Amino acid sequence: MAQISVTFLPMDESMDIGGRIDRLADAAPAWRLIGLVSLGGVFEFYDLMMTAYVAPGLVKAGVFHQGPKGLFGQSDQASFAAATFLGLFIGAIAFSRLADRFGRRAIFTAALIWYALATLAMAFCAEAWQLDLLRLISGIGIGVELVTIDAYVAEIAPARLRGRAFAVNQAIQFVAVPLVALIAWTLTPLSPFGVAGWRWVMLIGASGAVGVWLIRARLPESPRWLAAQGRWREADAIVRALEGREAAPPRQGDEARAFVPQACPPTGLAAAFRPPYLRVTLMLVVFNIAQAIGFYGFGNWAPSLIAGQGHSVTQGLGYAFAIALAYPVGPVLCALVADRLERKHQIILAAFGTATLGLALSQQVTPWAIIALGVALTFSNNLLSYGYHAYQAELYPTAMRASAVGFVYAFSRLSTVASSYVIGALLLSSGALGVFGFIALAMAVAAGAVGVFGPRSTGEALAEAANRG
Repeated sequence: MAQISVTFLPMDESMDIGGRIDRLADAAPAWRLIGLVSLGGVFEFYDLMMTAYVAPGLVKAGVFHQGPKGLFGQSDQASFAAATFLGLFIGAIAFSRLADRFGRRAIFTAALIWYALATLAMAFCAEAWQLDLLRLISGIGIGVELVTIDAYVAEIAPARLRGRAFAVNQAIQFVAVPLVALIAWTLTPLSPFGVAGWRWVMLIGASGAVGVWLIRARLPESPRWLAAQGRWREADAIVRALEGREAAPPRQGDEARAFVPQACPPTGLAAAFRPPYLRVTLMLVVFNIAQAIGFYGFGNWAPSLIAGQGHSVTQGLGYAFAIALAYPVGPVLCALVADRLERKHQIILAAFGTATLGLALSQQVTPWAIIALGVALTFSNNLLSYGYHAYQAELYPTAMRASAVGFVYAFSRLSTVASSYVIGALLLSSGALGVFGFIALAMAVAAGAVGVFGPRSTGEALAEAANRG
């Protein structure tokens, strides 16, 4: 039986918020908003990817131990990565629903301030356990932020451009990866003004909070979210700005439209466990558990994996920086095919690419081969990342998008907590080959989950893609 709710009856074309966004003749205003929210994501990706690039500096400074002396008898880097992703898990599963309740814009701002303050405090720590605790706290904010940005991009982009919107979003955000790699490579051997280089890496990341208010002032709320709340006039004003039209003059009766009972889309996380969304939810849980092993298994451990192949910490950071330059380039290349190929097929191709390239990389010792295969692996992960961020946002309706995406995405964080320890143990016992063998197996599972159980979504309106779940 359809859920019955009392809501406003759409009286004219101005109420068709989603349809008007999809029909935008000039998408430039929407692209500006996508660029703006992506700039906010740069700070979040800097903080997230810092996990890999700051760890060698912490080992060099004696804060982290190289061997199994940390939590659960594992390396301190494994505990640091696990704390990061445990925080991401908590943020995504426990707090992402706040974006459905209070709006994308408000939670985007609050989460950004949250993790910036926690990272600032990390820069003044002296013990590994202190860093792990604050990393957990900062991870909660990052977890909320990622889900909120995905929901906003999906809702502001016209259907025909949604794949490219996510590719551009990631291209801008991934500028943070070579940035943090360069800063870590440059500052790790130094102590500017008597302050250890790794502390500067964290301080620079925390300074991103300064830009929060500049971004917030220019970023309107998601009009689709406003419409889902029955706030038609506000949603209409934002879409009119996107259309290049003047605000509509007040009309008599606008504030007192007749109420009528009508079917409305399900809301809240509970709806993700009922048809037609249950199958999609289970598929995405399995997929996220597996894909995180491949994406973050390389991203979080690249300098250490390279160092484990006989290179020094400084050399490992240098090679990792060269590889990191590919991060913002890959999504730009992905944008060329983003809306031409079915999304699920792109995800399957990327998963197999990551598995194959990782196994090849594990056999290399020469710098040029490590960098070349590392760049190719990064491109494959780029295709996987932009593809599934767009895909899972498309498969749920606006009223429950942040809650449901936050839930399924949280399992990638929980997976990375566990895999951080597995990869740490494999690196010590089996070297890079053992690590990449583990990643290849996970990517096969990810490809199978989407290939067998995933619906199509490319080019469809958000409501249509969600209903196909």
